[in-house]
Amino acid sequence: MTTEQVEQKVRETLHAVALDRVQAPGDLVEKVVRRRGRRRFSQAAGAAVAVVAISVGAVFGFGGGGTEPDGDRPVRPASSPDGWKPWQVNDPDTAGNGCLVDGDALYCQGHKNDAVKFDARTGEQLWKRKATGEGGVQVGRPVGVRDGVVYVYRDHSERQENGDQFSTTELAALDADTGQVMWAEKLAQSDRSEQAAMLIDGAVLANTRNFRTVEAFDPQTGKAKWRYTWAKGTACDRAALGGVPYLLCRQDSANPGDTELIRLDPATGNAQKVSTISGEQGLMGTWGDSLVTVSTDAKSRKNPDDDTAVRNLTVSTITGSGEQTTHSVRLDGRQSYFGLVGDLLIAVSLKGEATAVSLPTGEVLWTSPTGIELPKDDGRTALVAPPVVSDSQGVVYVFSPTGDLVGLSKHTGERVWSDHVDIQPSKGFGFGPAPQLLRYEDVLIAHADGQLVSLLPRIGD
Repeated sequence: MTTEQVEQKVRETLHAVALDRVQAPGDLVEKVVRRRGRRRFSQAAGAAVAVVAISVGAVFGFGGGGTEPDGDRPVRPASSPDGWKPWQVNDPDTAGNGCLVDGDALYCQGHKNDAVKFDARTGEQLWKRKATGEGGVQVGRPVGVRDGVVYVYRDHSERQENGDQFSTTELAALDADTGQVMWAEKLAQSDRSEQAAMLIDGAVLANTRNFRTVEAFDPQTGKAKWRYTWAKGTACDRAALGGVPYLLCRQDSANPGDTELIRLDPATGNAQKVSTISGEQGLMGTWGDSLVTVSTDAKSRKNPDDDTAVRNLTVSTITGSGEQTTHSVRLDGRQSYFGLVGDLLIAVSLKGEATAVSLPTGEVLWTSPTGIELPKDDGRTALVAPPVVSDSQGVVYVFSPTGDLVGLSKHTGERVWSDHVDIQPSKGFGFGPAPQLLRYEDVLIAHADGQLVSLLPRIGD
């Protein structure tokens, strides 16, 4: 049996896992079958970085910047959007998997629903699209919204030759006003990360047909426009810069060597090698007109097997033309989170201490206690939600899995606001998604296991 056949068998087995109808998360499959080939990066970058690499794109609203923080800049109090009022929703079946804010709309996915649309101002449910498959706990959230269409992952069930029911994942396009399905396309795997599907110029790019193929679909009709397949034995991260898709490719082995940057023409799929980047680069996300990658020195950690003990990092920004800027960053201790937040790299340690690093310069700007207490690490609940930043307010917001919310000055790290929301303990088996924090203008929407709380940070009160 070949390596690919073995991997496919593992995928089929994991996709069939169900514990009291709680399914294994989509990305669990690839974590298992890619373990050997990506072991060095997983151990080096740490589990927190691996989480960031698959979730960073839609959460943070990256862009521009590069200016140095001004320590004297005051924090601006939050202002309430027109028509907003505090609201709560507590329904894992409706919103348990994750959400996405688009204007005044909040789109969520739940255990039994492929998509649900809320009014972000009032929490009113506007429409619901029930799951077509088995449902269950599937890690994933809406892909994006554009031109009146919301793109989501959904379950797709089909019967195999032996009579067993097999559940996989589809990319579905829904009318944003009604929730009606416009088209759906079966994906090659149950990966529901940011890399599995993304919006590019004039198309939606998705991982289809096999594990080495991406395909561009017409956003309105779902008609295939082009596809690109990379070579066997190669692993490629995907991201879009200014609507143009790029691949970061390396050998899928224990010693992957250097990384190639490849540009795909968004209209035709024609591939152009841009540059070769020294060493193995793990994609974190995008910032402005650059990809952001990370690699680490496993030897710098006291315990190389401790995936969350990030120490010496090499963080690179790579433009679409291949120009690379590299900075060395050192983080001591075990990290609950490390990732991009605007023009900052933010780390939150398991001790509740936050550190901000300037992405343009690599300089550590501040380290500050958040005041939040994290639970013991059980592989999921010790992860804080990816922080969000309000550039207009000058505040970085952090949300813990225990319901603590804090606001830190983006420029000094000073804690300027704190609050707490009641979060009921998860009834799952540790397979559910980590907490999530969203921003609707100045309003925060905290999400944990289907519980949504919308509140306005009263800074200065």
